[in-house]
Amino acid sequence: MGVPTTPTMELGECLLPGNVVRRDAVRMLVIDAANVIGSRPTGWWRDRPGAARRFTERVRATVTAGRLDPPVTLVLEGRARAGADEAHVDGVEVVHAPGEGDDTIAAIAEAHREVIVVTADRELAERVRAANAEVVGPSWLLDQLVD
Repeated sequence: MGVPTTPTMELGECLLPGNVVRRDAVRMLVIDAANVIGSRPTGWWRDRPGAARRFTERVRATVTAGRLDPPVTLVLEGRARAGADEAHVDGVEVVHAPGEGDDTIAAIAEAHREVIVVTADRELAERVRAANAEVVGPSWLLDQLVD
């Protein structure tokens, strides 16, 4: 799948090439999960799926607690994809990147008008800024998360 898609189109959406759905302007937070999880030496490398599952749970709990506004899209790549199913739950959509997570995140940024990407990856930040997205670092998000 790779980028957010819906089996049925909703009002205000149109399908772009590659099955990317363009939605009306809504401020969307897109999280480079690998970059954010990897920004802290928590031992995540020993259990990437477990780290992704715990991180996804914390992001969902933070949205539920009202500390982050939906919509939030969390992009998982590689082995981390096994930690959370692709689903839209509690205002958080988990997207499995079919290849590089950066490519999926860039495609999402290009398909939406109001995007904030959470990453410390300089190349990705440059790509999404070219699509008029804002960029914030992992520390900003980690400071928002509930335990």
